[in-house]
Parts: sequence; structure tokens; C-alpha cells
Amino acid sequence: MSRPLVDIRLDAVSTRQGRRPGLDRVSVHVRYGEFFTFLGPPHSGKTDVLKAIAGFMPITGGGRVLVDGQDIAALPPGGRSVGYVFQEGALWPHLDVREHVAFGLEQQAMAPADIAQRVQVVIARLGLAGCADRRPPELTLAERRRLALARALAVEPRVLLLDEPLAHLDPLARKALRLELAKLHRDLAVTTIHVTRDATDALALSDRLAVLHEGRVQQVGEPADVYQHPVSRDVAEALGPANFLPVRVIEVRDLGVVVETDGGHRIPVAGLGAYGKGSRGLLVLRPELLVLTEASMARSPGLPGTVTLRVFEGARHLYEVDIGANQLVRVELSASFGDRIFRVGDRVRIETSSDTVVIVPESGPPDSVSRVL
Repeated sequence: MSRPLVDIRLDAVSTRQGRRPGLDRVSVHVRYGEFFTFLGPPHSGKTDVLKAIAGFMPITGGGRVLVDGQDIAALPPGGRSVGYVFQEGALWPHLDVREHVAFGLEQQAMAPADIAQRVQVVIARLGLAGCADRRPPELTLAERRRLALARALAVEPRVLLLDEPLAHLDPLARKALRLELAKLHRDLAVTTIHVTRDATDALALSDRLAVLHEGRVQQVGEPADVYQHPVSRDVAEALGPANFLPVRVIEVRDLGVVVETDGGHRIPVAGLGAYGKGSRGLLVLRPELLVLTEASMARSPGLPGTVTLRVFEGARHLYEVDIGANQLVRVELSASFGDRIFRVGDRVRIETSSDTVVIVPESGPPDSVSRVL
């Protein structure tokens, strides 16, 4: 990519007058050369972000989109130097791969020899050289996604917009294209805004991400920080499967609190937050970050219970553990050779640590976040 890096600033951007599924005064700064993801469930406003930046949707309420400090509201979509990869590709069935990639370059009146050279480089980089003469109906879904990406990148846009580019791919193709996207961004460093409902894609690809819910930004940060320290249940759910246990604060300490589950289990929680004695909240436990031990061998804070279900999935075992008070906790453990396999009926303890548990309010984001010791 030969164009300079740019930053993008969304300043109080609303669409559809702020009514669902539109945006409601979204303000986010995407840094120079950053891969930034908007993550959220269906109808949370993700695609409206892309359409507002590209000029396909009007901004209401006086909000602005600034690219490298320039308000681009007055520019038509074709004048914004944006590459847009639509979720379904938006490919033309009568054009082959080469013609798709060349289309934008021809609109820029580039010399034919330069177009041919650029097309050759781009289709080779996206792994499409072997199907350059085929049309979209003759391509696999993964190849069509690569073609849409190649067409967008060929014109060397200042900004790349990706609307769920990995959706509906089979697991192997999805993982391969996810890695290819990461390599492309590493090599090209074009400022990229990506929207998805898939937590794995967001965590794997993003430099930073924003969680959207009902048109509003709930939390912004680096993937690991948002994953480990969600500020609300909505954010925690957006980042993947989790157990949510209602708890009550029974003791306030200098560096945190002690909470009690409905089953009477007590767990110390680190961090200063808006939780006083008697406050209620939700304990968030990620299944893949929990550890199971025999009840008699447990040494760390945790939750005693009984295994009620085990499912083997090749690389991992999925367990359900009954901790009392009609509460089941899901636990995912690696199926490494030699690791202990628990049976239905085994008495176990779910061990917790600062990396595996966080407390969030029962509703709405709090002033701060607390974590388990």
C-alpha cells in the first residue's frame, strides 16, 4: 500500500434518528493503521457504522465522521477512498476474477499496463491466481470472500471496511481466511474497521474493539482487557460463552470484597468498585478458563459441586457441574493425554483465580470493574 495511514474519528454519530437498529451518538477514535472491530449481536448497529463511514447511510443529529481530521460528510461515496467488503460480497456474476479486481482501477483511469500488473499482484496475494478466469458462480464461498477483499484492496483505499467477511464459512476455511486477514493487515497496515458478531474473529484480528449493544458503545479496549474485564453482562456475552452466577457482597475489604452465591459459597473478589455490603451482582466465569480438581485435593478459592454431564469433543471435554441452588456451571478442559477425566457423579471443586472470574452488575455497566483474587 502506497497511501499514507489515516485515523478515523466517529463523533456522536447517530443513524435512523437513534432508533433501533440504528446508532445512538457513537463516539470512537480508530487510530492510524489500526484494525478495529465493532462487536455485537444482530441489530446492534454494526453495519450502520460501515454505511455511515462509506456514505451509504445519512448521519442524523449532527454527528460527524472525520478521516485524518477531515469531515467527509459532504463527499460522495466514490470520493471517500474507502474499500468496502460487503458481507455477501456484492460480486457481479458476469465478470471473472481479473475483471472484478480491475474494475476499480479502470474507474481511476489507470494505464492498462499498470492495471494488469496490479491485478496480477493482488490476485496472487489473495490466493486467487488459480481461478483468475472464473466467474463468481464457479467459485467457492471462501474464494468469493477472497475476491471481494481483493477488489477492495486493489484500489489502495485509505480505509478498509469489512462487514462480517468470515460469516457462514466452514470452520477450516474460516480459520484459514482469518489468518490471511491478519497477515494482510500486518503487511499492508491499512486502517481497517471490521464488524462481526463472532467473538473469536474479533479477539483474533483486532488491535482494539468496541462492544455495541442496541446502538450504543458499551466498552472499548484491547481484546484481552475487554475479554477479561467486561463491564456488564452484555459485554461478557458478546465475548463468548460464560456462566453467570447471582451473588451478594457480604464483606468489604481494603482491596476488594467477598461475595456469596445463592448456594452459600463464598469467593473473594479483588478490585475497587461500586460494590458495598449487601450489593448484588453477577459472577462471570468463562468455561474455558476454569479448572476442575477433586474435591478433596482443592486448595484455592472455588465452588464445590458434582459432575452431572461430560461431553468429549476431541480436543476438549465439556463438563456441567451442579453447585447447588439449581445452579449448573459449564467447564471446558483440554483433553491432553494423561489429564484426569472426571465421571458423572464425581465430587469436584471449580477453582477460581483473578484470570477466570469477574463481577459485574445485575443490569447496566458499573463505574468500575472488580476481579476475583
